[in-house]
Amino acid sequence: MDLISIPGLLFGAAAWFGLRYVIFGFYTVAPNERAVKTSFGKAEQLQTTTLDNPMAESLRPEERERYKYPQVRVIPPGGPYFKWPWEKIYKASVATETVNMAWDVEDANANRGGTMLEAVTKDQLNTGLVGQLRFRVNEQNLYAYLFAVKRPIVHVMGYFVSILRQRIAAFEAPKSEIPPGVTNPLEISVVSGVSINDLRKNLRILNETMDRDCTSSSARYGIQLDAALITDIDPPVEVESALAAINTAHNHVSSDISLAQASADQRLVQSRRAVEVETLNAQAEVEPLVSMATQLVELKKMGPDVLKAYTRNVRLSLFAKARQAMLEVKR
Repeated sequence: MDLISIPGLLFGAAAWFGLRYVIFGFYTVAPNERAVKTSFGKAEQLQTTTLDNPMAESLRPEERERYKYPQVRVIPPGGPYFKWPWEKIYKASVATETVNMAWDVEDANANRGGTMLEAVTKDQLNTGLVGQLRFRVNEQNLYAYLFAVKRPIVHVMGYFVSILRQRIAAFEAPKSEIPPGVTNPLEISVVSGVSINDLRKNLRILNETMDRDCTSSSARYGIQLDAALITDIDPPVEVESALAAINTAHNHVSSDISLAQASADQRLVQSRRAVEVETLNAQAEVEPLVSMATQLVELKKMGPDVLKAYTRNVRLSLFAKARQAMLEVKR
């Protein structure tokens, strides 16, 4: 019986091995995935590193050696591919993901349940930030994402939040140039220098700054931050009411200044038009006299009799138009 069971056992082991490591050794890679294959725990590395990639340009000089990761061979979408029993496949989704910037991977209750991120402004005001963050895995640095960093998303979220809080604490609105004719800077903005108002009015600049500051995340963690979109800034309630009063007063002042400037501009235009009309009228009255003087000068050059004949003809035309004429009689 032992002789009969041994061949059966061998056949069963061979069948199991064939099913487990040959049939199930085939795999595919989805269109939104990239894969890396390891052999005995080691990935197939290329001759280059992240420092040879343009993504390393965003690293500071002291960071270049710290984040020097090897480039690995990336398996593109498709298949079926085959792997041996001693080989293992690591897959990563490269689709763009959108998360709330207040999302804490390790603690779901943090940041008000992942709905609002808190930061302190340069005025020492604790304000809430609401927005979204888009990111995706960088397939040119899969080694960092799969092997170098234990939880890359935790690192990249902490990296983003630390930069954002630093920018909020040091943010200053760009100085606006005073247009010609405006002598009082208060006409531009009564509330310039108030951190909350500066942040609200310059959200686009803040978002663009965050995009530039976070470009090194690809080289650090293998995750590329596509965009940061801060949509709202909520200060404390007591500060919000004070800001509302300041902004209302500023709007009234701006409205009064605009109306006064419009009225003054209208009067200036009317004055210019009146001057132009009077100038044209004066020119219209002077032009015939100048023309007549020129004509008389030309007639006088032709001789004294010509000027007398002209004067006589003018008198006759005037007598023809007049109803009465008074002549001087010499005695």
